[in-house]
Amino acid sequence: MSLYPSLEDLKVDKVMRAQAQYAQTTTPAMPAITEGTYQPQPTAVAIPASTLYPNLEELGDYMGLSLDSDEVQKNLALLPVADNQVALPTASGVGGMVRPVTGTDIGIRRAEIRPGLREIILCKDQDRKVGLRLRAIDNGVFIQLVQSNSPAALAGLRFGDQVLQINGQNCAGWSVDKAHKALKAAAETRIELVVRDRPFQRTVTMHKDSSGHVGFIYKSGKITSLVKDGSAARNGLLTEHYICEINGQNVIGLKDSQIKDILSTSPSAMTITIMPKFIYEHMIKRMSTGLLRSAMDHSVPEV
Repeated sequence: MSLYPSLEDLKVDKVMRAQAQYAQTTTPAMPAITEGTYQPQPTAVAIPASTLYPNLEELGDYMGLSLDSDEVQKNLALLPVADNQVALPTASGVGGMVRPVTGTDIGIRRAEIRPGLREIILCKDQDRKVGLRLRAIDNGVFIQLVQSNSPAALAGLRFGDQVLQINGQNCAGWSVDKAHKALKAAAETRIELVVRDRPFQRTVTMHKDSSGHVGFIYKSGKITSLVKDGSAARNGLLTEHYICEINGQNVIGLKDSQIKDILSTSPSAMTITIMPKFIYEHMIKRMSTGLLRSAMDHSVPEV
């Protein structure tokens, strides 16, 4: 069963697969060559596939998408069927998902929440710090703050990542003080962390309509309402959730005007990372907005 990053990808894929299937069933068979008297064959009239399903050229206003056939074609592989070339989407990229609309958008790769665990090797800076602030939640240790230009930021750690081990010691049940003391006592040149990507967060991929909007309203970084039939509503974006990242770029602590600038300059395919309100507020408890705005790493991650 195929997986898709957005509802738009799913719908466009279904239309194109229907076109391909119909083209296969309507391809006229070549008449057999027999010896003897010439017998004229009735001319087969091919019915264009677009009579039942919209052609790619007609998808320009499909589901409100600003989409043309050139944009779709560059994300597809051509599968030959008899004398025709039928465009079919291929599974590629993040999680092997089929992405006829999203295509090779880099934002979805930057925002990917990977399953499983990964090992991170850190060192300390000239001040003997790694640039992390941790938080204990439900017997787990989580990253509350990643300082800009710190060793932690350069290693790719993000807000909400769960730290499972520090130098081979399991962190389950640790207090924040114990976790910070373990980092402080570690050697300056090598600190080994085992990390799970952001277990309390999820990503939602949406597509801008012809006016450049995806259809949600936010205040102080929290999603407050959805536009009916917009891409945000179609793809399951929820209210009472905070925006943590836009196309993989951390926006925690930024002003709404700064978030608006990032949204407006985003490509037509947009992936945001969200966290439920009650978890987010518990995660940033006792942290000032000014500290989040000035110290948090808001750089665009490399992929």
